Amino acid sequence: MIADPLLTHAAADYLFREAELLDGRRWEDWDALFAEDGMYWVPLRHDQQDPLNHASLFYEDAILRDVRRRRLEEKHAWSQQPVTRTARIVGNVRIVAQDGEGLRVRSAFQISEWRQGRDQRQLAGHYTHDLVGTAPGEWRIALKRVDLINCDGIQDCYEVFL
Repeated sequence: MIADPLLTHAAADYLFREAELLDGRRWEDWDALFAEDGMYWVPLRHDQQDPLNHASLFYEDAILRDVRRRRLEEKHAWSQQPVTRTARIVGNVRIVAQDGEGLRVRSAFQISEWRQGRDQRQLAGHYTHDLVGTAPGEWRIALKRVDLINCDGIQDCYEVFL
């Protein structure tokens, strides 16, 4: 599929803004990007087709995202003393599907994560965003799928959203 370059640029800008919100620990603003029934999914296996009948690293609706973001902001959360710091790079943004209701956007990412007392961690993979809405200013995330390149490896705990 060859997408309109202006639409691709707008989609990339949307993903860059999302990364900026996550790196800035602006969880509430990030969560506002989601549709009311939007889901955040991190599969446990490559090419996993179903989050309901197979184990996943994360499969979170609005309630579970809210629980986790509140925990990350809890002033007595020992794992966040000091807070986890991240820097994300999002690239290779491509619109892979488009219909009247929205877009499917695929991209690659690299995250550097630092927590005191731990080695700096590098995470990488691919994002798939299903965006609903008819215009860039109206888009909301119906599904954010995060495919880690090492999803089936041994995972340390995650103290941030990916």
